[in-house]
Amino acid sequence: MTLSKLSRDTFFDLDVDRQRLIGSALAAGGISLLVYYFVYKRTERKRIPLGEGWWGAGVKPVSEDTKVYSFKVETSDEEIQDLYERIDRTRFSDPLESSAFHYGFNTTYLKKVVSYWRHQFDWEKQVDTLNKYPHYKTKIEGLDVHFIHVQPKNKAHQKVLPLMLVHGWPGCFYEFYKMIPLLTENRGDVVFEVIIPSIPGYGYSEAPHKKGFNSLAAARIFLTLMERLGFSQFYLQGGDWGSLITTNMAQMKPECVKGLHLNMFTARNNYKGLISMVIGQYLPFLVGFTKEDVKRLFPFFEKNVWTILRETGYTHIQATKPDTAGCGVNDSPVGLAAYILEKFSTWTDSNNTELEDGGLERKYTLDDLLTVIMVYWTTGSIVSSMRFYKENLSEAPNKRIDGLTNVFVPAGLAAFPNELMHCPETWAKTKYKNVYSYTFMPRGGHFAAFEEPQLLADDVFSFVKKVEK
Repeated sequence: MTLSKLSRDTFFDLDVDRQRLIGSALAAGGISLLVYYFVYKRTERKRIPLGEGWWGAGVKPVSEDTKVYSFKVETSDEEIQDLYERIDRTRFSDPLESSAFHYGFNTTYLKKVVSYWRHQFDWEKQVDTLNKYPHYKTKIEGLDVHFIHVQPKNKAHQKVLPLMLVHGWPGCFYEFYKMIPLLTENRGDVVFEVIIPSIPGYGYSEAPHKKGFNSLAAARIFLTLMERLGFSQFYLQGGDWGSLITTNMAQMKPECVKGLHLNMFTARNNYKGLISMVIGQYLPFLVGFTKEDVKRLFPFFEKNVWTILRETGYTHIQATKPDTAGCGVNDSPVGLAAYILEKFSTWTDSNNTELEDGGLERKYTLDDLLTVIMVYWTTGSIVSSMRFYKENLSEAPNKRIDGLTNVFVPAGLAAFPNELMHCPETWAKTKYKNVYSYTFMPRGGHFAAFEEPQLLADDVFSFVKKVEK
């Protein structure tokens, strides 16, 4: 049997080690059908079927407008006045003494944030900031999908590579604004053409009108978006839901994804993980742990069970009855701010719970934080963004088709020390089979692009250069 009888695309879909194994066997004089079966067919990559969907209101029409339209963020005096009136009617509660952020957003500090919001924050100015980069919308599967598309300021010697960045909850496209110039104005030999979509139901992307819109549907829509923009191959980057969506994109069309860079990632459940939890703290070399892995993982139950339980109450609410809780935060701007900004406090650094101000202004400005809040508030998208949890957690993640499918495209993994959960490289490789780079980042937490744009951009460049070579 010769290599020509193998599917070329499928062969190159295999991870590097398996390519070499098959190549060596062929070079040695061919392989028998039996060996071919065990080496190739048993290791053939599975991919997730693309499927199809319709999430618009009513019945799917015969045809859909596929044009891309320019979009501009706008505001009005009426919108701002309504916000002020609602803020002025806020009824605050008093915090417990010395409670810091242990009970959630401390209302003493919340009053300071709200006062700034009401009297100093300039939404019109921030709208101008949002419009600094070109916005667009296009109809896909019945939804108006919003995205930013930034062309690089490249020079003749630079290679231009398309890169899609995908946000999570409770973030939005604005999280990447400080990264955009780092990616598009780089002076090296590689520069990026950046596409940043809003997940449907978030911000300026239309919310699904039908049940069942999960990460697989979002991945399919974003693949359609890249195809519509004329990209046959591209890189992806994501964290939070963005990590799952971009992973799904790589599982659906690996031939299109040149590389996948993640700043939040998980492993597949298997017995090796259980064993490493038991003995990894004492004999880390036996299970592939580094000293840094041990530092970040242990004591295991404190860092990976109790901490997660303390920080995931919102998950249970949003994965079961998002519309009920959503009523309050969709009606009260101050309630919305407290609900979202509490995550920017504790997910940036869990030690922020010890501080009266939640440490928010140590990493962010109030202008940046309130801009995120205003994207949710002015679009009324908090409820639809919360529903994404119910749609994705309606069944056990490890039993979904994407939970059972490995990823074989080149992967770059950035492990930030204050991420909610640490995933060692040896665990990550149970799912991401072609890891080109794994970086222990020196600082930063869950909102990597927002917190440490330079660190994240540098790691993206480093990963992509390895893949391109």
